[in-house]
Amino acid sequence: MPWHSTDPVKERTKFILEWEKRWNREQGLVNVAELCREFGISRQAGYGWISRYQNAGRDLKAVAARSRRPHSSPTAIAEDVQDVVVAARKRHPRWGPRKLRAWLIDRFPETPMPSESAMAAILKRRGLIRPRRRRRRRAVPVTQPFAACDHPNAVWCVDFKGWFRTRDGEKCYPLTLIDAYSRYLLRCEVLDEPNGREVQAIFDSAFREFGLPEAIRSDNGPPFASTGAGGLTQLSVWWLKLGIRIERIAPGKPQQNGRQERFHLTLKHDVPPQASLRAQQRACDLFRREYNEERPHEALKNAKPASVYQVSHRKYPCPLLRPADAHPYHYQCRADRDGFIRWSRDQRRRIHISSALAHETVSLLPRTEEGRWDLYYGPILLGSIDETRLDRGLIRPPRPKRRRPVSTLSLENSDTP
Repeated sequence: MPWHSTDPVKERTKFILEWEKRWNREQGLVNVAELCREFGISRQAGYGWISRYQNAGRDLKAVAARSRRPHSSPTAIAEDVQDVVVAARKRHPRWGPRKLRAWLIDRFPETPMPSESAMAAILKRRGLIRPRRRRRRRAVPVTQPFAACDHPNAVWCVDFKGWFRTRDGEKCYPLTLIDAYSRYLLRCEVLDEPNGREVQAIFDSAFREFGLPEAIRSDNGPPFASTGAGGLTQLSVWWLKLGIRIERIAPGKPQQNGRQERFHLTLKHDVPPQASLRAQQRACDLFRREYNEERPHEALKNAKPASVYQVSHRKYPCPLLRPADAHPYHYQCRADRDGFIRWSRDQRRRIHISSALAHETVSLLPRTEEGRWDLYYGPILLGSIDETRLDRGLIRPPRPKRRRPVSTLSLENSDTP
């Protein structure tokens, strides 16, 4: 025998018909309590349905479910305000209710805006919010590399966003430079290749406009770092001579530069590939203005980055520092144009240090072992030289077995290791 489906309306109709049957049979003396127990409902619900049925002239349609929606809602959000919220969402499809509310309050200060939850309900009702998958709970990481970023220009974060091709097939390498404290986007430049000279020209322009930061944080890739002595490049040597600390994240730890990585996700969605490199740069410039001056940032309590950022008091251009003045030394020698130094006791012997240190002065400090010298560029240990085994050249320091935290390098306020 097949199963028969039912619903609340059918059950209410059965209840009323059974009550009508007993009413006619027992001439109005119906035990309503017993009837309610048979149908598994409360007496209050049973008497209510019977009353509605009798008041409607014994019409079975009266026992159907009735809407509990009030006839009027004095506190309901006006339709024109809802339209403004929906229009703002369509203009900025990736902004959430918190960011949209801060942006609307700034543009329409005299209009009372609904709360964040009310905005979320409006967007959900209009079909402008997709349900998210429930995220797995994870342990809070211990590493907090940005704990020292307590004022503007304390740390600038730089990185290349992953390359892609524009619609005409050209490769595009966006270089982004952000102030870690205020999230102010200092530069968003499009390059056809990650060239050190072009990156230095971009930094020269940023230094002239905003001054010098206290530190610059980057990954370990070119042109910010290398596999040579001290991990130095011509760009990082220039930073050191300007008195800027170099902070490198640990290999395989992109979360130590998490603000930059998160920004790249926003850049990827808001600035898709354009027709050409020139068009891509125009789109990046427009995005930079909106990101700094219009877009509220939740980490800044919905303030705009431009309202938090301040130009650095360290002006540029400035005289370059001498590494020898920042670090105690015993002897000094100058590298040639190819990055070689000549050993003082054997001028015919040339030892290669690094091409990034061409025409730079390095310091030699004697070690406790006889005939061993440590070679420094400012506070950075480049390696050691064994006077009895000059054929080995520069001996690199051993790599640590464990990954170190963010390393900080500077020419200022350094002590002898």
